[in-house]
Amino acid sequence: MQPVSTARIAVFAVATALALLVLLRVGRRVLARSTVDGRGRDPSEAPGARSAHRLVVAGDVIAVLLVAAAAVRYNVLGQRLSHDVLSVAIMALTGLLLVQLAGELGVRALLGGNLRAELARGNLAAGLAAGAHYAAMGVLAQHAVSAQDWRGWGLSLVFFALAVATQLGLVAIFRAITTYDDSEHVRGGNVAAALSYAGAALANALVVSRALQGDFTTWKGSLIGFVQLSACALALYPLRQLVVQGLWLGAMPTLRGGAIDDAVAQERDVGTAALEAGTYIAAALALVALA
Repeated sequence: MQPVSTARIAVFAVATALALLVLLRVGRRVLARSTVDGRGRDPSEAPGARSAHRLVVAGDVIAVLLVAAAAVRYNVLGQRLSHDVLSVAIMALTGLLLVQLAGELGVRALLGGNLRAELARGNLAAGLAAGAHYAAMGVLAQHAVSAQDWRGWGLSLVFFALAVATQLGLVAIFRAITTYDDSEHVRGGNVAAALSYAGAALANALVVSRALQGDFTTWKGSLIGFVQLSACALALYPLRQLVVQGLWLGAMPTLRGGAIDDAVAQERDVGTAALEAGTYIAAALALVALA
């Protein structure tokens, strides 16, 4: 295998990213046509709906760029041009499909089948939460496009499915520790609740993504390693009480609820929610760096 030049990698990266973004754009337009109302209007073009829709697209774009970069990194091997093009194309398309399927699954877990309706009425909270979830799926999907043979591809898909299930479980735990109903508040347009949810979703994905790294050894060894690293995400939850509620809000940490839930649910305090989300993500980055 010949060393791969920086120029070749750069060309592949740009071409792959642009191709996936065009596919994403075309797919969004086709989907929009299927939701045209009885007067021939696209609900996503309503002034109040554009920002909400673009928040979802922002998450999609993040996911696409992560997938494109990973597909190029692991599949441009300096072999025949046709071989590298085919390998990157297969993996990039696989990653895009996985992001969309897993993203839809997670959004339905939060909002049911009501995302389009929420976006159409300009619900920024729904757009933010959905966009963050698609971005989180991109964080996970980048490892599903790292295989360089059929066996590795199959293993990657199995562990991606396991990672998505783990991610959804961790987010469910986050939703369980809040005294407010995240789904109800997001549907009600509470941007603070959506921001809190987005931080938890992205932070959990970063930790689970770290658990996906490493070479496959045996099923038992690899699964134990995955579970052990993924479990580190549970360390994120005490931070909302100890750091955000205790240190910054100056309130007594509680097992569940307390000042932070009041700020997000009742006061709809975006600043507090941003602090919570930032704490989650920073802690996840620190865990990933140390693991």
